[in-house]
Amino acid sequence: MILDKKDLRSLQRAIDALPEGGILKIPEGRWLTGPLHLKSSMTLELTPGAVLEFSPVMEDYLPPVFTRWEGVECYNYSPLIYAQNVRDVTIRGAGKLVGNGAAWWSWKQLQQPAAERLCAAQSQGIPVEKRVFATRQDALRPSFIQFISCQNIVLEDFTIEDGPQWTIHPVYCDHVAARRLRIRTSGPNTDGFNPDSCQNVLIEDCDFSTGDDCIAINSGMNEDGWRVARPCRQIEIRNCRFTGGHAAVAIGSGMSGGVEDVFVHDCSIQGTERGIRLKTIPGRGGYIRNVLFQDLTICGTEQEAIEISMAYGSSTVAPLSQALPEICGITFLRIHGKDARCGVALKGLPDSPLRSICLEDVHVSGREPDRQEYVL
Repeated sequence: MILDKKDLRSLQRAIDALPEGGILKIPEGRWLTGPLHLKSSMTLELTPGAVLEFSPVMEDYLPPVFTRWEGVECYNYSPLIYAQNVRDVTIRGAGKLVGNGAAWWSWKQLQQPAAERLCAAQSQGIPVEKRVFATRQDALRPSFIQFISCQNIVLEDFTIEDGPQWTIHPVYCDHVAARRLRIRTSGPNTDGFNPDSCQNVLIEDCDFSTGDDCIAINSGMNEDGWRVARPCRQIEIRNCRFTGGHAAVAIGSGMSGGVEDVFVHDCSIQGTERGIRLKTIPGRGGYIRNVLFQDLTICGTEQEAIEISMAYGSSTVAPLSQALPEICGITFLRIHGKDARCGVALKGLPDSPLRSICLEDVHVSGREPDRQEYVL
């Protein structure tokens, strides 16, 4: 099949025509495309010099697809690269994915009414199939790459820049590996990599500089997280470099389905707003437990090098319940750094204090004293 650099549907037609186990190679050059919906047993290969540039026109990402938006299931604009219920998919190569996210970023200022309706829908028990958004008025931005209910996903060697909102967002996936990626974003809520109710995820040898958290581990929001009840677990992050973003590695605040068995080690953090951040609020419910941070350097953070807070103040919509989250079994081992505003800040809740927090061989200098409240 002949590819057309200016035909928004050319690459999708080529994907649809691939045989099982097929490889779609994107040649050198700049290729304009609409959304790409991947299928099982295929490889998307970005040859050196290849740039996939995604349309900035919102209507190109219709009709709506099933998605999870900030931890709540709904139907919304298609992510730029999307797959549901597929397996054995690889995206690889030294090329680049460009999301033209700036066309969407102003929606951050417009999204609040729709976000509140969506969160109200979950608390009211409105069925997911009736939670349909995907209009400019709703202004709920899609993720850049989203796999939902997929298995055996491999992402290797490419650069990805500036999508509408979260950048790489696997949801309900099993066995996801990301290696040697370069993630560069600058817009609002453009997190780098967000495993969401996934298991067996490996992120290694990647470089992050993002407009929000570089890596954020989630498992659903409030009532919808409890309904789905799928923890995010068995996550390993190793040998990564973080040079800009709100937090290098965050857990939460959307952790209502639970987060457990996370191992972050041998990473370098330089110049982010915060280093390690675990965050939640009353009303989330859920838990964060059995997490190990080991052999990290954290230098030059604007705020805390290490923060655990159960009073997070930046949730898009406040929960309607008072379900208390739990955080326990968090270990920090051989963490070294300097030039933070505060080295370590730990804040639990009166009725749900932080439990079993271990700091061993942690040396991070801060301009302000360390803080601790409601910690057992």
